[in-house]
Amino acid sequence: MTRQTNILMVFIVICTVNGWIGMSTELSTRPHGVSVGAYLSLNSTIGKVAKVAIEAAVNDVNLSRNVLNGTKLKLSIQDTNPNSLLGIVDALDFMENGMVAIISPQYSALGQVISYIANELEVPLLSFSEIESTMPSLDFPFLVKAAQSDMFQMSAIAEIVEYYESRDVSAIYLDDDFGRHGIAVLGDKLAERRCRIAFKASISPKASKYEIMTVLDKVEKVESRILVLHTHEDWGLEVFEIAKEQGMMDAGYVWITTDWLSTELDTNFPFLSKAHDDIEGVLTLRMHIPDSQSKREFTSRWGSLSVRKSLNGSIGLNAYGLYMYDTVWLLAYAIDEFLNQGNHVEFSNYTEFVQLSGRSLHVDYMPIFNNGNLLLQSILKANATGVTGTMRFTDDGLLVHPSYEIINVIGNSLRKIGYWSNGSGLSVVSPEIEDSKSKPLNSSSVSSNGQLYGVIWPGQTAVKPRGSTYYPHGGKSLRIGVPLQYLFPEVLHKVEGTNSYAGFCIDVFTAAHDLLPYNNIPYEFVHAFDSNQ
Repeated sequence: MTRQTNILMVFIVICTVNGWIGMSTELSTRPHGVSVGAYLSLNSTIGKVAKVAIEAAVNDVNLSRNVLNGTKLKLSIQDTNPNSLLGIVDALDFMENGMVAIISPQYSALGQVISYIANELEVPLLSFSEIESTMPSLDFPFLVKAAQSDMFQMSAIAEIVEYYESRDVSAIYLDDDFGRHGIAVLGDKLAERRCRIAFKASISPKASKYEIMTVLDKVEKVESRILVLHTHEDWGLEVFEIAKEQGMMDAGYVWITTDWLSTELDTNFPFLSKAHDDIEGVLTLRMHIPDSQSKREFTSRWGSLSVRKSLNGSIGLNAYGLYMYDTVWLLAYAIDEFLNQGNHVEFSNYTEFVQLSGRSLHVDYMPIFNNGNLLLQSILKANATGVTGTMRFTDDGLLVHPSYEIINVIGNSLRKIGYWSNGSGLSVVSPEIEDSKSKPLNSSSVSSNGQLYGVIWPGQTAVKPRGSTYYPHGGKSLRIGVPLQYLFPEVLHKVEGTNSYAGFCIDVFTAAHDLLPYNNIPYEFVHAFDSNQ
């Protein structure tokens, strides 16, 4: 071997070594794994589905070669404690794990506590429930809404009320931050359409059956027969069961629920056979997710996923599960972009807690995410397509293209009678097709006929209820005065042997009565100048 050959071989070895050194240096800037957390109520309808969807998404992300370039997501799931105080303690302990992002809890009280902590530690909190509704965005910049905002479904309900030519509704809601805020938004949206909430009926989350009956008794005595039920999925079915017993699911009533009912039915429909009679004719909303190949593929996988990962056997897939799956992928793309920009996953002690060192909770160990704001910006700027369609945020931090399906519960089936979207209003055409027409929404046509298919209402009738009753349960009769003496019998006279009257005046009155938009106004004729009357 010549001297020149030896020199060439040494040169090749040096170049190769330098190449590998350079490559390893590049890879060393990306951590082997990053921790993300999920705080769920695993016994709830949404929590059971969310756990399966999130774990499936993390597994798919970690197997993918198209994102994170070798960095793995490390998932920690914390089950929420039903005791509020213990839940806060668990949350503080959970936040010690040094996570770069958290998928939020479902309920407002604990959600607000988690939001405060995440905001102080600069950890993005991706919410898929109602907690963002009660939290001012300027005070909680790290709170990100990862599913459709409840504000939009209140807009949809208000438009449905107007579409069926009603003006007054009675609102039944859970007496907590979630319920009160949702009904306040509904009131605003109704007012925009010159409608109103005529009666508000709040029910304690810990209400007994007797207390629910008492509240429904009050609702029954109100003129409005348009009832909006805004609650959690694990509580609302009991309200319907009691309403059925009290005759409030009969013909003449209109029940509209927020998306809790569709969530419950999509998840547990085969196991709710007893509840079907209680909710016959109800209208409910469901977050609309456009049909796609990726959605169909994930839906086909769901049966085996839920059996393998769920603690309760096979469960149905609801819209929140699809959003949870996409949320993990959105987060993965954001982390990938964050790392591609040369940022590091670094934590430091939260200085405000150092003074608390030595306490039994060890809150002084809670780490602040040094580059949390940079990851937040990557999340808000992410633009991905998943099983729910386009995942992208507006400048207001809300997901684009908010839309809902309007569902009519008929026997053992759920019938889609139309759609609502923020861009096109009510329609029997899906929002993605409606929006593709690129026609401006004509506000005068929002309540025009033919925008929803027919409905089977409570009482198994296709006739649209009047929406109100002039004579609610327990009301008084309308008293019509007639004179003691009458000169012309053909104009007015008393029917001999009875307490009723006849004649032209009576005919005019009864004809006018029949034209009123109420069919149950009781009345009686009394002598106008009879002191005993």
